[in-house]
Amino acid sequence: MLANGVCRMFETASSQDRPEATADAAAPAAAARMATVHYLTPLILARPTALPPHIPVAGSRLKRFVDIVLSSFALLVFVPLLLVIALGVRLGSRGPILFRQRRTGLGGQVFTIFKFRTMSVTEDHGDIKHATKDDARVTPFGLILRQTSLDELPQLLNILRGDMSIVGPRPHALAHDEHYGRLIPSYDARFRARPGLTGLAQVSGFRGEIENLAGMINRIDADNAYIDLWSPTKDIMIVLRTVPLLFKDPNAY
Repeated sequence: MLANGVCRMFETASSQDRPEATADAAAPAAAARMATVHYLTPLILARPTALPPHIPVAGSRLKRFVDIVLSSFALLVFVPLLLVIALGVRLGSRGPILFRQRRTGLGGQVFTIFKFRTMSVTEDHGDIKHATKDDARVTPFGLILRQTSLDELPQLLNILRGDMSIVGPRPHALAHDEHYGRLIPSYDARFRARPGLTGLAQVSGFRGEIENLAGMINRIDADNAYIDLWSPTKDIMIVLRTVPLLFKDPNAY
């Protein structure tokens, strides 16, 4: 209820100037959440709860409990900040306050991710370009949000809803999943865990622009290493390593 209430608050604030071309607004939310990605390998199952029990990160009740508690608390604490950022996005450029894009989650299920809009475009189909340094699509206020990762705060809603976790592989756009899934044999194995607000790849320096295939391979290797070696202690360490990156991360732009 908390997640739906906060989401409706931002939807009401931005409904009048949302571009007609935004695909998510036209598709029923339930269909987006239940759709599965056609190219995934047989290890990707229709229901996250059907994942093999030997994958601790996917079935940990402790991890899910912590996600619910922390995301609920953070949403309540950050309400004033969320409102200030929403106002800044609204005044900074035309377009919706929230950026929505379909991503692949646990077990190959597609969900809609929430972010504060930082660009002048809201792409969700076709050739979606990676963000690059000095990207002309990024708005001035959006650049501040991206450098401090404040644009990611609405994903607390995704965590509360069960789409994501505090820690896990960062979700990519569907077009990128399809592209790299054809090139990297181990790519689909990252869907054995809920996507995360932060992850091992990000704190290991693999965040930011993907300049070549090797860059994505490094990221995927880190994602799968996290899943294979997961423990609550590792989640704590990743969160602690994330904190200083919020203030200075050369790969955040």
